[in-house]
Amino acid sequence: MGFTLVSEAFKDNGLIPMRYTCDGWDMSPPLLWLHLPEGTKSLALIMDDPDAPHKPWTHWLLYNIPPDIHSLKEGITKRELPGGCQQGKNDWGRSTYGGPCPPEGKHRYCHHLYALDTVLPDLKTPGKAALESAMQGHVIAQTTLTGLYQRARV
Repeated sequence: MGFTLVSEAFKDNGLIPMRYTCDGWDMSPPLLWLHLPEGTKSLALIMDDPDAPHKPWTHWLLYNIPPDIHSLKEGITKRELPGGCQQGKNDWGRSTYGGPCPPEGKHRYCHHLYALDTVLPDLKTPGKAALESAMQGHVIAQTTLTGLYQRARV
């Protein structure tokens, strides 16, 4: 079995519970990764919505997650992030988790986890494009966990 990202909160391609969305508590779900590739020096996480109107919407960016860390707890705060871990800026302009909040219809929320062969320099709260550019040529392996969410209509 290879590099894998899972959550106890939802299965791959399963429904994301409301508590992790803008309709609930808007807190990050618990994440666990298995079978880290040899040579991994750090990890990066990008959560986005490829079904958003106009462009994929970035919800969460983390980088320089230490390789000896194998999970993130539910509702993790900036102060609770592992040492050395840094956050980027999501498409709301915040350097925190922003949960699913689709304007209409069912959307996919992809949690992309990258194993890198380096520790990235301090990118000063990068956006998605800047983080992806810095990771270029350093990705050893990638895994994705996808969740689905559709807001209830009132």
